[in-house]
Amino acid sequence: MKKLTIALAITLSLTGTVVANESITGGLDGFAVSQQFQGQALKRIVQKMVAPPNFPIHQQVVTENKIVQVRLVVEEKEVEISPGVFMWQMTFNGTSPGPMIVAHLGDYIELTLVNPTSNTLVHNIDLHAFTGAMGGGSLTEVPPGQEVTVRFKATKTGTFIYHCAPGGVMIPWHVVSGMNGAITILPKDGLKDAEGKKITYDKAFYIGGQDFYLPKDSKGQYKRYTSPVAGMADTLAVMQTLQPTHLPFNGIMNAMTGDNALKAKVGDTVMIVHSQANRQAYPHMIGGHGDYVWQTGSFSDAPNTNLETWSIAAGAAGAAIYTFKQPGTYAYVSHNLIEAIILGSVLHFKIAGKWNNDLQEQLVAPGPIRQ
Repeated sequence: MKKLTIALAITLSLTGTVVANESITGGLDGFAVSQQFQGQALKRIVQKMVAPPNFPIHQQVVTENKIVQVRLVVEEKEVEISPGVFMWQMTFNGTSPGPMIVAHLGDYIELTLVNPTSNTLVHNIDLHAFTGAMGGGSLTEVPPGQEVTVRFKATKTGTFIYHCAPGGVMIPWHVVSGMNGAITILPKDGLKDAEGKKITYDKAFYIGGQDFYLPKDSKGQYKRYTSPVAGMADTLAVMQTLQPTHLPFNGIMNAMTGDNALKAKVGDTVMIVHSQANRQAYPHMIGGHGDYVWQTGSFSDAPNTNLETWSIAAGAAGAAIYTFKQPGTYAYVSHNLIEAIILGSVLHFKIAGKWNNDLQEQLVAPGPIRQ
């Protein structure tokens, strides 16, 4: 496998001035390069990564393409996912899932993956938005103490997951240790319904469903380890049961409930991008609907409308848009209610505004049964 390389030849001109001649090569061993990069004239932007559930600052409609520079730093860290329950998470930029990346159709994403010396394992990134074998995984494998940069063109619109994929059993182990995220590729002219009418949103949130497999000791207590590798064998044994112990949204049980509920107000149109790197989910907004839903994440296809519950496949991301019409606290769950209530696939939207009795009203409060 040949990493992306830049050979720089320094020559002297006739006047004695030093001139840099840059010769760019790339590709995989055994394959000739038929075409070089075509975006030299495009402007560059550095996308500031933010922690989920937030989206980075972005435009919904653009007229020109660009090069989007992204930097992801791998962090292996111990996380308390519920009171007294610890696990080693492998993360992009310290969160599980990693940060949302946003670009537009025809953009180039220039991604630098950093594996600090403080880590213990080799990592890479497989982006489902990537066109080419192994989704970029073959070009991004990087040991501790190194970094690597790749560039890819956004050739499909939609929502896509990304995850670590270093080979063999390391692939599922890294993924279910939290090492996954999502990328949204918007159409340049924005989202549209089946009739071509423009769809816009006021806010966007990113939800990453995780399936964790935590080992227990002989007394039924969750184990704690000194490093990711120390718990690998025990974790793989639990993984082989296909029975997750925790199914939180965004890496920690109840990470977006109570004071951490997602905030909006009556009249806000909200886009929710939901990724499931390894296990399916069935999103349902209790008291709301999917006004527009792209279950497979493909913005090239017309959205489904007015859904009560939809599916996000394992290894996929989808998008839904809803305009809130009533204040209150809405639970967003995976509607396998065992997963939601017992295993943690739940979050809350806290919506401010005035109540509409025409939509909902209690006519008689609970009281003695009347004859």
